[in-house]
Amino acid sequence: MRKLSLLLAGALMGASAMSLVYGAPGSTANAAGSETYKQLAIFGDIFERVRAQYVTPPDDKSLVENAINGMLTSLDPHSSYMNAEEAQDMRVQTKGEFGGLGIEVTMENNLVKVITPIDDTPAAKAGVLAGDYIAKIDGTDVNGMTLNDAVDKMRGKVGDPIKLTILRQGADKPIEVTVVRDIIKVKAVKYRVENDVGYMKITSFTEKTYDDLQDAIDHIKKEVPKDKLKGYVLDLRLNPGGLLDQAVSVSDTFLDRGEIVSTRGRDPKDVTRFDARAGDDIDGKPLVVLINGGSASASEIVAGALQDLKRATVVGTQSFGKGSVQTIIPLGENGALRLTTALYYTPSGKSIQGKGITPDIKVDQPVPAELQGRDLTRGESDLKGHIKGADESDQGSGSAAYVPPDPKDDLQLKYAEELLRGQKTDPAFPPNPDKAVMNQ
Repeated sequence: MRKLSLLLAGALMGASAMSLVYGAPGSTANAAGSETYKQLAIFGDIFERVRAQYVTPPDDKSLVENAINGMLTSLDPHSSYMNAEEAQDMRVQTKGEFGGLGIEVTMENNLVKVITPIDDTPAAKAGVLAGDYIAKIDGTDVNGMTLNDAVDKMRGKVGDPIKLTILRQGADKPIEVTVVRDIIKVKAVKYRVENDVGYMKITSFTEKTYDDLQDAIDHIKKEVPKDKLKGYVLDLRLNPGGLLDQAVSVSDTFLDRGEIVSTRGRDPKDVTRFDARAGDDIDGKPLVVLINGGSASASEIVAGALQDLKRATVVGTQSFGKGSVQTIIPLGENGALRLTTALYYTPSGKSIQGKGITPDIKVDQPVPAELQGRDLTRGESDLKGHIKGADESDQGSGSAAYVPPDPKDDLQLKYAEELLRGQKTDPAFPPNPDKAVMNQ
């Protein structure tokens, strides 16, 4: 019963601290602290009974982690506990670089399918091709692994080799490829020029997003003379979000003034505002932003700011509606706590939570026959236990999260380009920044 005694001692110390901070013995706060202590005692009792009497010996660490996560997920879908390994993975993802092979992958037919090898990475140099299926990783069958398991196995120490067994269409037998891991820098922004239109797609908001966006703008400006450039498309579809500071910096790239976003916490006085600095990096050129049901969180901050401040025309379908702020609280060697601490509000004071961003011009993207029947519609309002947003309606948030792999089939992108070229007419385009909605 040693662990139980320690647990109860900790609970008793917590209850004592509550009475010291919130009131003297006999006060309402002290009674609340006493009730909390009783509940913690019940938890300790159940924990010990499970350890002692469950049909098979349970893992103590898993029991505690699952209990913590049960507590956090009962708050909302985005609060969670990350053990040390998960916290490290999160840091790697937000940093935008890791030790790996340099391939974008998905799971198909219980195998890892290569979507594309990233240029100038170990995988590309070793001859891995788009469409390859990875059947074995260092001799271990992929069949039975989750995609995350497979990705974890392919990542590793820089300089270490890894052997992949590849199934390739047209090949008579499996192909063995040895790839030496290296530092992979993930490009957060992909760009190209479509004749007289600059196209920029932000895939996620990592530490490198703003810098990648600046590179994209510089390259587009060099490729197309200013007098020939009709404008820019900023594609935020299927972008799940990321770092708040990067969302602010991306928004600021296109804004000359105004509030970008505000966050409001539990205390009414806990309001933080982020404002744009002078200077528009695309020289006032027209801007169209694309969103769909896969646009969430940081991407909604950008779309909402550019829409409210009349800097861009938003085209597509309703965004996901994740308007909550998660603070990462480090717990040392015990991992980290991801806790919802505030909500986002657009410059006009509207909450994104459970509502999302409504496009200025709705353009639906048809789903191909082979994908029909699958649930491609995403929205925060559909998540069990989500925080009810101040502006949430019965219609909820979200829409289909689908973008055709071939730009020729992309109706939303086509509409944006035609809008910039004047082939589509809309009274709200181009937007007028002088009529921006500002908070007083």
